[in-house]
Amino acid sequence: TPRVSYADVLNRATPSVVAVYTSRIVRQSYYQQVPFGLQELLRQFGRPLPQERSEADERLERVGVGSGVIISEDGYIITNNHVIQVQRGQTADEIRVRLGDNTEYVATLVGTDEKTDVAVLKIESDEPLPTVAIADSSKLRVGDVVFAIGNPLGLNGTVTAGIVSARGRDIRSGPYDDYIQVDAAINRGNSGGPLFDTEGRVVGVNTAIISPSGGNVGLGFSIPSNQARAIVAEILENGSVERGWIGVAIQPVTDGVAESLGLDDELGALVAEVTPDSPAAKAGLKAGDVILTFGAVTIEDLKDLTRGVADTDVGTTVAMTIWRNGAAKELSITPDLLKSARLDPPRIEAPVASSNTEVPELGLALKTEDDAVVVASIENGDSGLQSGDRILSVNQRSVVDPGAVKDIVADAVALDRKKILLLVERDGARRFLTLDLSAA
Repeated sequence: TPRVSYADVLNRATPSVVAVYTSRIVRQSYYQQVPFGLQELLRQFGRPLPQERSEADERLERVGVGSGVIISEDGYIITNNHVIQVQRGQTADEIRVRLGDNTEYVATLVGTDEKTDVAVLKIESDEPLPTVAIADSSKLRVGDVVFAIGNPLGLNGTVTAGIVSARGRDIRSGPYDDYIQVDAAINRGNSGGPLFDTEGRVVGVNTAIISPSGGNVGLGFSIPSNQARAIVAEILENGSVERGWIGVAIQPVTDGVAESLGLDDELGALVAEVTPDSPAAKAGLKAGDVILTFGAVTIEDLKDLTRGVADTDVGTTVAMTIWRNGAAKELSITPDLLKSARLDPPRIEAPVASSNTEVPELGLALKTEDDAVVVASIENGDSGLQSGDRILSVNQRSVVDPGAVKDIVADAVALDRKKILLLVERDGARRFLTLDLSAA
């Protein structure tokens, strides 16, 4: 049987891989540099201690190590955002890049994207730098052989091999997780380094591991090259990444939600809140709507909507299919720039006493308070409801008095529904809950 070796491929690919070292400025007073014994001697003779002087010494202290890959002959490099951070939100004071031939460069930070953990560096060289091709990561299959090359624990140029273990992994590191999972050994210092295919092309950027010990246990995760390439292109063009935003808070469509709304399956994203004056509000979205498609994207889980919105150019109008009141409906929406926004909690005045209305099908007693339906008491403590909760809608229909709740519950019973969906507000936050109607 002939020996299989990828040595030639790796020899071509390895020169493009770099080690990334980060440093911060450390300020140290003269007093801190004086040995303790000399400090005591100065005190005994009444001499002024150096700490009283205003001078301070500054030095660079190396604090981090990672990897990167050169993507252009003029010196652009992909790495991870967390590699060039000395702490969250604080970039290193100096970033150095070392090539495989031990040539070192001081790198300039071009831009970063914290949400996908991508950063772009630039180094200046008089000669064209070694680079590699970037492949289409969508063509990767589970079982394909891949190689991780990087600088684990400071050992530059280390090659490890494995296979693609899974695609589309969400490890809850950010809103746009879409990782390639690999079993190639990835350790501290590999972050930012490339994942190569058997043709020596970049298919991913090694970013994270899951490990109880902090070392490799065969659970490594890489940003797909297609995602990284799009982020890098936007950083090079704009210096930052602009993402679409529509202004909704969303929840998964559970089995109970689907049953209560007459949906055939658990697909879609349930809208819990709509930010006032947001693209969603302008498009006519309402709390209780289920978003089924966004543009060409079918929403199978919440990440599909998050990515679909983020990938839509700001200002571009797209079609959206929603589920409302037992039927599909088409809306058009124009995402705006991503921004931080949240609904202000409503102002609640002093309660006005009212008589309670029993809703036995739900095991609830309701009352009217400040023109809102409020839970007065509840029989089933496991439902997620609490006394004092404000009920804003039932099965996607707004309610302003307990009688409206009773009417909607009666309709659901007549339709032989087993679940009912409530939009509840508590302490200024809104969420959907499903209650069982099986005992009705």
